[in-house]
Amino acid sequence: MSTLAARYRALVCDLDGVVYRGPSAVPHAVEALSALDRPVVYATNNASRRPADVAQHLTDLGLECAPEDVVTSSQAAAWLLGEAGTEPGARVLAVGGAGVADALGEAGFTAVRRVGEGAVAAVVQGYGPDVTAADLAEAAYAVEDGARWVATNTDATLPTDRGVAPGNGSLVGAVARAVGHEPDDVAGKPRPPLYLLAARRLGLEAPQVLAVGDRLDTDIEGAVSAGAESLLVLTGVDDLDAVLAAPASRRPTWVAPDLRWLHDAPEDGETSLAALADAVRAVHEAHDAGDAARAEGLADVARHLLERMADR
Repeated sequence: MSTLAARYRALVCDLDGVVYRGPSAVPHAVEALSALDRPVVYATNNASRRPADVAQHLTDLGLECAPEDVVTSSQAAAWLLGEAGTEPGARVLAVGGAGVADALGEAGFTAVRRVGEGAVAAVVQGYGPDVTAADLAEAAYAVEDGARWVATNTDATLPTDRGVAPGNGSLVGAVARAVGHEPDDVAGKPRPPLYLLAARRLGLEAPQVLAVGDRLDTDIEGAVSAGAESLLVLTGVDDLDAVLAAPASRRPTWVAPDLRWLHDAPEDGETSLAALADAVRAVHEAHDAGDAARAEGLADVARHLLERMADR
């Protein structure tokens, strides 16, 4: 009987809350990922970090990871510019951390930090801890002059060790209010480009990969929009109750306590991935039919199954 991971040609895995929390590995994550016999690409909405820095972090945790195994929303944004017909060598305003400018350079564009003399073809706006009001103004001026505007992601908040800080979505919102419209494109989750680029790097189509994440509103919605099946691990942001209440656009294919279940056969026993997936699906069907009482009764079945799985 094949394992969950063996059902797919490769995995596209989120990082924060799935593989690590800040500097520390999520329990069981490194061991589970190291034991896989198929490729993994790590896809992150973090636009400020360079792939080499992310790969080094994963290597320090004990994983084998090269920079080409990491796909960032900055890289997806640069890819979108190429797909939209932006000419190689074109000047592009890079707003955000070092990862934004690096991704543009790798894609063959000329990254600039100020518009200066002459127009820019596009603006790529990503998060950076040192982004200033002047940087946002440069973005607004360029967009008003007709530059194509791509946001790396629109995460409204950014969790930090001191609390919740404004994320790139909040900064994008400031520019949007100035120019009177939203970005032309968004590269990161929950939009599909980040997943599509990860699959292309693997030489696969999105339905051939398993997207793994801990957030319904980014990881899972992004997988659904890209046409990939998904696994939500309950080691990060969202819990089972959030899954049970999720709309169709945010419903994972599979739910598991942690990454160890990648090596479990989905139909293996009464407390299995398949049993939990069926229980979750039954709750969703009851919700969709408007039968709230039945949905709550079925939700108790799903919760009980999860408790038994956690004890295995």
